[in-house]
Amino acid sequence: MARSASIERNTLETQIRVSIDLDGSGAARFDTGVPFLEHMLEQIARHGLVDLDVAASGDLHIDAHHTVEDIGITLGQAFARAAGDKTGIRRYGHAYVPLDEALSRVVLDLSGRPGLEFHVDFTRGMIGSFDVDLFHEFFQGFVNHAGVTLHVDNLRGANAHHQAETVFKAFGRALRMAVEPDPRLGDVIPSTKGSL
Repeated sequence: MARSASIERNTLETQIRVSIDLDGSGAARFDTGVPFLEHMLEQIARHGLVDLDVAASGDLHIDAHHTVEDIGITLGQAFARAAGDKTGIRRYGHAYVPLDEALSRVVLDLSGRPGLEFHVDFTRGMIGSFDVDLFHEFFQGFVNHAGVTLHVDNLRGANAHHQAETVFKAFGRALRMAVEPDPRLGDVIPSTKGSL
């Protein structure tokens, strides 16, 4: 069964389109007007082995806040639809990823309940023209609409670019683990409640 979805979300502030295939090869295509976010989204696709296509038009003349947050929301909606009822998947995922001096840990649960613990003390407030505060907004939008419990911890790092990249690579790896079919489960939903 195909585990893919496409979502369009249009507001007065942004117009977002996201397509995702959880059983992809890591192919990625982006047109968002926010280059550093695109670099991070590419980490999700490549290291999560999901195909990801994101197009966005937003009020970037103000700043990138609405665009980044709404991409997170729309990606969460597309992920939730692609994951379906989560029959036969591992449900939990975790990853540690280093990049030179930086190290991040991401742990997640496809629980159906949104929750975010985001502990990243960036060493500077801007990476190029990108405001690092917006990473929290991206992940908050994602978890709220994907129904995912997500713990993000940057354990060390001196370079903000490295800190961000380890977070997104680890997020991609953890997602990949969580959505993998568990051959021992068969057609069972991994919850004592019988649903997620």
